Amino acid sequence: MKTSINYPDIFCQRLKAARLAKGLSQKSLGILAGIDEFVASTRINRYEKGVHQANIEIAQQLAAALDVPLAYFYMVDDQLAELTLSWVKLSDQEKSQLVALAKDKIF
Repeated sequence: MKTSINYPDIFCQRLKAARLAKGLSQKSLGILAGIDEFVASTRINRYEKGVHQANIEIAQQLAAALDVPLAYFYMVDDQLAELTLSWVKLSDQEKSQLVALAKDKIF
């Protein structure tokens, strides 16, 4: 039996984890993402709790504010999500080396 994936829950968990890793309050994140300061805390709280879903534009603004790739919010595999966070910190040369290593292991 195939289990369905709840992407909104994944988004909520990853958003909160990324915010906490940056040491930001909900209000600070909201303001950095361009949300009005008077509703910033409430909006981020509702996104993290799953009360409201962020549209793709807001998700992109949140990703930019947190310095994470947008895809991070939606990755089902936790290890792939962590690898994605590490990937953005690598130089072009390191990325090429990692891709080459992965290809050697796969093919």
